[in-house]
Amino acid sequence: MGNDMYSVEQVAELLGLHVRTVRGYIRSGRLRAVRIGKQYRIARADLDALTGRPAPVPPAAALALEVSSIVQVDGVDRAAADRLATFVLAGVNTHHDPTRPLRVQTVHDEERHRMKFVILGDAAGTADLLRLLDAVLTGRNGLLSGEGGHA
Repeated sequence: MGNDMYSVEQVAELLGLHVRTVRGYIRSGRLRAVRIGKQYRIARADLDALTGRPAPVPPAAALALEVSSIVQVDGVDRAAADRLATFVLAGVNTHHDPTRPLRVQTVHDEERHRMKFVILGDAAGTADLLRLLDAVLTGRNGLLSGEGGHA
């Protein structure tokens, strides 16, 4: 099955079916096909869908890596939490690469003066965001300087 497109006759032979049965599958919508002139052509992916074979996984998708991180910051009041969340979310949205989505959620526990960041994304994007957080939280002019915040 090295071809990308098959004729009705080829599909019938491959599946051990009568040509009329394959045409019936096409007419009923059970098998997707494209009409070229007076003949139908069936894509390999559509044939695989009919037979229940899983679609081949592209090599790039097989190498995908996703990182889940939770960052906890203690000593954060409501005002600092709002500034920090706005800063981090703006940074994520500004440097957004659609091929490498990065999802960030923030949670502030006002009673405990604790903030958490939940980060989901690829390793490089997550590492960049963690460096940004580290710089903001530990730098002299950070958003939490003078408020006792630390990671």
